[in-house]
Amino acid sequence: MKNFSIRIINKTKNTVIAQKAILAKNFFSRLKGLLGKDSFDDFDALIIKPCNSIHTFFMHFPIDVIFLDKSNYVIGAFSIKPWRISKVYFSAHLCIELPWGKIFSTSTIPGDLLFFEDRFSSLSENVSLKF
Repeated sequence: MKNFSIRIINKTKNTVIAQKAILAKNFFSRLKGLLGKDSFDDFDALIIKPCNSIHTFFMHFPIDVIFLDKSNYVIGAFSIKPWRISKVYFSAHLCIELPWGKIFSTSTIPGDLLFFEDRFSSLSENVSLKF
């Protein structure tokens, strides 16, 4: 997993969802995800790309999950406990795993538009998560 120092912003609600996101984009980093962790340690979001469903087998804590389509619109947002499987979001391009309660605290719902911003860029541009 690589730290891209990406901030995730809900443009619809004008709220910050995450200040420091980590991108899991290869098979092994997507497979591992948050397994073996007891919490979000030095980051506050895990972006999994590509991803259209997740599981929480062997996890030790509940999480919030947001699924986005290719235009970065939220198509699914929910909390999930350990030992569960999400439904499959066939139009999902990626998912974001967050600490439990983050969806509620940011009022994020399906239809919201999310924005990925490079925290160290002098320009406020939408960061491409292409690989």
